[in-house]
Amino acid sequence: MATTIHSPLIILGSGPAGYTAAIYTGRANLSPTLIQGMQPGGQLTVTTEVDNFPGFEEGIQGPELMQKMEAQARRFGTHILSDLITQADLDSNRRQGGPFRLTGDSGDVYTCDALIVATGASARWLGLEAEKRLSGYGVSACATCDGFFYRGQEIAIVGGGDTAVEEALFLTNFASKVSIIHRREALRAEKVMQERLLAHPKVHPIWNSVVEDILGDPKAGGVSGVRLKNIKTGESQILAVTGLFVAIGHTPNTAIFGDQLDKDETGYLLTKPHSTATNIPGVFAAGDVQDKTFRQAITAAGTGCMAALEAERYLNELSGAATRI
Repeated sequence: MATTIHSPLIILGSGPAGYTAAIYTGRANLSPTLIQGMQPGGQLTVTTEVDNFPGFEEGIQGPELMQKMEAQARRFGTHILSDLITQADLDSNRRQGGPFRLTGDSGDVYTCDALIVATGASARWLGLEAEKRLSGYGVSACATCDGFFYRGQEIAIVGGGDTAVEEALFLTNFASKVSIIHRREALRAEKVMQERLLAHPKVHPIWNSVVEDILGDPKAGGVSGVRLKNIKTGESQILAVTGLFVAIGHTPNTAIFGDQLDKDETGYLLTKPHSTATNIPGVFAAGDVQDKTFRQAITAAGTGCMAALEAERYLNELSGAATRI
């Protein structure tokens, strides 16, 4: 039977931003409720070694890092629920003097006085079965996260926009050869970046081609190559690589908010300058859901901290106003 649960503060999302917000608001005795969403732990749960998160000299596995964050959030009194929010009423309900209202896939209704949105962004994939099978074993959607592991190796990256070009250039710092695979005859990225990339001695462009399959075995060293198809000639070839980076963009997980929260042209939530506050008072956004530039665990955690502090301040002011009334 569906129930209605009220919390002073709800946090949507269980990646580094969500758990950091929970740790800070839990320590502030706000008794936050965190709703994990579709992928508890976020994108780091499909990452193997995390080598650049401060405090772990020898690195740490992505799922283990998220387990530690979850345990710390629980230690400070965070109430963690396994549900997926499918509907959000933020604007009309508040105008009527009520709290924010969220409906879960379970049928339960959650209400709150302040809300931190940390629902993240999902990488766009090619749709191949091998992507899932080899994720973390040579297939990645984050060059800055995983590029270090490919020192001296030959790798490939798929995409033709600014992100693909930037990540390909980053990968040249480690790999001996970077093949950039694009389905057209020219890249779509900024001209200056294109020229810089194509002039790099480690970069090998493969035009008019798509990835048909990714070869390799997670139990035998991971990715060993990709099978490419030239969309003009129909010819196939095997490209021997030990890593494949997919850089065809990310989709922010903001659909449930409709037009209630301000977004940019690609769907990322907009926040006020030097703040995590959205256009609706009491709603804050942290992590990849509002950051399409850095998309790092540490920057997500940083904005989670900011959102927590701002939410605490908002709730204190709300409580003070209610007391005065």
